[in-house]
Amino acid sequence: MAAKKKPATSFPPLTPAMFHILLALADGEKHGYAIIKEVLRRTNDRVRLSAGTLYGNLARLEGSGWIAESNKRPAFGLDDERRRYYRLTELGREVALAEAERMQLALDQARAMKLFQKPKLA
Repeated sequence: MAAKKKPATSFPPLTPAMFHILLALADGEKHGYAIIKEVLRRTNDRVRLSAGTLYGNLARLEGSGWIAESNKRPAFGLDDERRRYYRLTELGREVALAEAERMQLALDQARAMKLFQKPKLA
């Protein structure tokens, strides 16, 4: 009998680092340094992943089945053989989407409570 697949929405909220790594891989495979650069670019240098944070999270994400090491390599001469390339798995994409939807719900609630409006002075 096959094991029942755990729905992506059943996972607890992701850490910011985990979410940013999954987002960085959403548009294609990348090696560690490229992930760091993508996160910096996309967040206008506001989110900085140290090498320790990145590689610790890559190991956790890979262990959870949310990312996988890729077999594909760039053309010879454009690659450094020491690099490991990662890709988002189908489950990883579902988890990232569930997290984005969770964040969207929180933002919708903040807007409904007028959190983004400047308070009126009495």
